[in-house]
Amino acid sequence: MIWDELDSGLAQLRADGLLRRRRTLDAPCGPEAWIDDRRLVAFCSNDYLGLANHPALIAAAREAATRWGVGSGASHVVSGHLRPHAELEERLAAFVGRERALYFGAGYMANLAIVPTLVGRDDAVFADKLNHASLIDAALLARAEHLRYPHGDMEVLAHRLQRSTARRKLILTDAVFSMDGDLAPLPELFDLAERFDAWLVIDDAHGFGVLGPGGRGSLAHFELPPSPRLILMGTLGKAAGGSGAFVAGDRRVIEWLAQRARPYIFTTASSPIMAAVLLASLALIAAGDDRRAHLRQLIARLRAGLAGLPWRLPPSPTAIQPLLVGDNEAAVRLSGRLFERGLWVPAIRPPTVPVGTARLRISLSAAHEATQLDALIAALRDCAGHPH
Repeated sequence: MIWDELDSGLAQLRADGLLRRRRTLDAPCGPEAWIDDRRLVAFCSNDYLGLANHPALIAAAREAATRWGVGSGASHVVSGHLRPHAELEERLAAFVGRERALYFGAGYMANLAIVPTLVGRDDAVFADKLNHASLIDAALLARAEHLRYPHGDMEVLAHRLQRSTARRKLILTDAVFSMDGDLAPLPELFDLAERFDAWLVIDDAHGFGVLGPGGRGSLAHFELPPSPRLILMGTLGKAAGGSGAFVAGDRRVIEWLAQRARPYIFTTASSPIMAAVLLASLALIAAGDDRRAHLRQLIARLRAGLAGLPWRLPPSPTAIQPLLVGDNEAAVRLSGRLFERGLWVPAIRPPTVPVGTARLRISLSAAHEATQLDALIAALRDCAGHPH
């Protein structure tokens, strides 16, 4: 029976230490979480600048609800494109230095829109092996040849681009890798895109708002020039503190997406409240140098404090700091011991990460205080000294 197969599959996930557990929070997103009447310091959200519960964003939401109501009522291409949506797209394009931008309800949706709209059969997608699941699904949905190169290996990528006889080529990569926190070699990728006449699609989910002058993201961090072949996707539910995503680039590319991308055309537009919130968020991001400086100080403090522990801390200059444990059950146990001490750090296991690389994903925020970070460092050092 099909139900027996589900029961068996769930039992196997439990036996392999891969069963996920949702926790219900009784407080807004922030550095402290309330779960089952317990206060915990949370190192697990992607609210990198601490804006998710910012008073200015709350005020913008209240004002927008009064002015624009709650729902958009239709897709953008019918009657759901309200003035806050239009203003947000204009501001986003200017903010990242591209000709035009398109606003989506989620980053996953945006990625599923870009790739299949630009390439298809007889084409090829060249993707980093550690790309986010949404990029993997986007490449599969395109029905193009899907060629995955070893993480960050430009030599292998160049060789595969050179050998390819595909009609159109598209290089697909995260800018900041969500489980490792390292940066893609974007200048080298751009050079290869120029050399082999390929699209370059960059998912800047974890760089937007954090990296680059004024928080303009990974492209600004690497000083990549505007180019018709370069397409940027940035999510707005992480450092921006809201929800949704945008795609920015050459005006012709964005118009093509607006005309042909199924995830854009065939879905109801997001609430105008969120568009208004994100307009307020952009102003805070632009003026957020102090927040970004504090975040960099926390990153340095954590890395210095965890030096010499038995778990490996790979190089990462970003708010994502992965502590590699290896074994699934060991990672879950370590996460549980921290939870008992009032510290919430999630254990990340396959298939999110490769087999044998289960880890604690420590996510830092500008809203964290140094004392909260010191408590985490002390707890991890104590767990290392008392492994059981």
